[in-house]
Amino acid sequence: MAKIVINREKCKGCLLCISFCPKGLIGLDKDLNRRGIKPVKFSRQANLNKGGTPPKAEKETSDCIGCSMCAIICPDCCIEVYK
Repeated sequence: MAKIVINREKCKGCLLCISFCPKGLIGLDKDLNRRGIKPVKFSRQANLNKGGTPPKAEKETSDCIGCSMCAIICPDCCIEVYK
């Protein structure tokens, strides 16, 4: 079971990791960091459809395959992947 850890204080909210996650397990956090930016978060609720409701098969955080695409694309090295 892979998981990622996001340094929310370093995150500038560029959202690149959201678009590169093949499982859709990264989403925008509702809380601000110290710099006043909404960082991303690793969450089972990240993959919501346009109406704000979970899709039919809600994603579990254990669905992470550890591909490291989020960590590779992050320009500020805010993401660590653990397998």
